[in-house]
Amino acid sequence: MLQTVADGRRLWQFATGNGEVTLNSEHRLAADAALPAKLVAKNWRSLWRKKLNIAWLPAEQVFLRVVDLPKCDHAELLSMIELQLEKLSPLPVNQIVWSIEPLPHPTESLQTVIVIIAERSVVEEFLGNLERGGYLPDRLQLPFLHQLPGTTVDHDSAWIYLHPTETKTVGLVAWWIGGALRHLNLLHLENGEPGAAALATQLNNIAWAGELEGWLTSPPRWHLVADRQSAGAWETTLREWSGESVETSEPISPMALASLSAQSAARAETKVNLLPAEFSARYRQQFVDRLWMRGLGALAVVYVFGVLIYLGAVQVLKLQQTRVEKQVASLSGSYTNALRLKERVRILNEQVNLKYAALDCWKVASELLPPELTLTSFSFSRGNRLTLRGTSEPDQQVKITEYNTHMSEARLNGKPVFKKVNPATYDVQGWYFECDLDQGGTE
Repeated sequence: MLQTVADGRRLWQFATGNGEVTLNSEHRLAADAALPAKLVAKNWRSLWRKKLNIAWLPAEQVFLRVVDLPKCDHAELLSMIELQLEKLSPLPVNQIVWSIEPLPHPTESLQTVIVIIAERSVVEEFLGNLERGGYLPDRLQLPFLHQLPGTTVDHDSAWIYLHPTETKTVGLVAWWIGGALRHLNLLHLENGEPGAAALATQLNNIAWAGELEGWLTSPPRWHLVADRQSAGAWETTLREWSGESVETSEPISPMALASLSAQSAARAETKVNLLPAEFSARYRQQFVDRLWMRGLGALAVVYVFGVLIYLGAVQVLKLQQTRVEKQVASLSGSYTNALRLKERVRILNEQVNLKYAALDCWKVASELLPPELTLTSFSFSRGNRLTLRGTSEPDQQVKITEYNTHMSEARLNGKPVFKKVNPATYDVQGWYFECDLDQGGTE
């Protein structure tokens, strides 16, 4: 909530919770001082934690009108007022901004509507000053009006609310006749006795107009709401002019008025908003654009951070690779020697295995050889091929076949000796056959 006065600015921050509105902080600032950005600016948190910026429009260029209209919804009420704007507005319709504040009426079928009218150029200049200070309001209101709903009216009366400043006094005059608000004026008066005399003249004119229009039929009771220091001259002048007693009371403080305004906004009890629609749309678009830019900026930062992490990881891996390569280079000589030694051991093992394999084959072949056959050649080649050659009598082919079969079935230490034994072959030199050694059984 922001109030702009001649000597500076006042900023109130309110919080809502459990249907209550509480004051968080209050700030008094010079006219040219920057507003606290953390209080007035909106960020991505505002998407779910709604923030409402309200500014109070000074009353110098505001006009008030009171009309009675049939009860209807708010949209229809706006249409009714729009049709009567040319009659109600003291300025051309295209040069004003306006809003309304409905009030109850003693007649059930009617409602009292306060029409607030302000000159568009004044509003735009005021908003420009707020924008330069970093404040983008969501609502533009007239704070005086929050005093009216809380006024207890049980008789015909005229209430005068005085708000003195350094140069002049602003007076809000509300005429309550027959339980309804009949007339409402904002008067700009000088301070002291000249202002009091001007007030009497203005009240006299309003009273004559009320008698002519028919809503003022009897003298009302007079109520003066002003602080004690300035109420004396005003009360005296008002009592002398009216010839009746004047009831005085203390005005509501600016902080209490701000609290009333915050409660009305939080509870949606008021729809007064003099902020032009194009300004509201522009502020909303700026908020969305700002979120997008901040989101893209955050994404760019994350991307750059990720690239830096990647480059750092690559550099670490390169250092590790260099270290490993150095270790490999230092171990390459001993590794080569180890491989050479391993290969020599393997060859020696193979030689030993082949030596014993040849002996095993010789043993099996000699043990299984029938007496009728003569073994003339025992050849062990390629480490796994055994070739047997021999001679026999021509009628000993059966013995040769039996010998071939026994060799294929030969076992040593419970394991087969040969994986494959080819059938015996006969030629002019005798017989021969080849056996493939089963290395798994002889190693």
